[in-house]
Amino acid sequence: MNKENKKVEENEEVITEVTEEVQETTEKVEAEIVEEKVEEVKEPTSEDKIAELEAKLKESEDKYYRVHADFENVKKRLEKEKYAAIDYASEKFAKDLLTSIDTLEMALSSSKGDLESSVLLEKLQEGIELTVKNFNTAFEKHDISLVETDGEFNPNIHDAVMQLDSADHENNFIVAQLQKGYMFKNRLLRAAMVSICKK
Repeated sequence: MNKENKKVEENEEVITEVTEEVQETTEKVEAEIVEEKVEEVKEPTSEDKIAELEAKLKESEDKYYRVHADFENVKKRLEKEKYAAIDYASEKFAKDLLTSIDTLEMALSSSKGDLESSVLLEKLQEGIELTVKNFNTAFEKHDISLVETDGEFNPNIHDAVMQLDSADHENNFIVAQLQKGYMFKNRLLRAAMVSICKK
């Protein structure tokens, strides 16, 4: 995801540079026209002046239109790349989840063999444990972490579904976790479902 953000930032820098070049070129052309006007010493006829100014104006317009067209092309390309980066932002995460799916499918295929129920149950448990481990590895890789459920209740990250009277816990402290909660970096994906102590 960092690569996509860097690419979008680089694209925005290119747009800024092209805009600055267009402004610089326009200013230079205007400055050249003014300088050439000042440098003229002899008095040409008004028709000569008009023809010369029209030629310079046409040349300046041509330069401007070429630079503007280049700028528009770069802008369209960067816009297209930005949307492609957004569309495929979760590609890496999806690839990392494929291992977990493979593990689940292997666990299911092992259940179709001619095994004793105790061996089968052991293999299925092993497959499920490996799948959970693969999920946790993928989550860690993509900055997804568990919501802490030790300590005091926090309504921003916890969802209290039960209130219990507990001698082992202080008032408004979490007694048990009923469902895990997850954070993506600093953003809450799902609140942890907990029971809290109320005295």
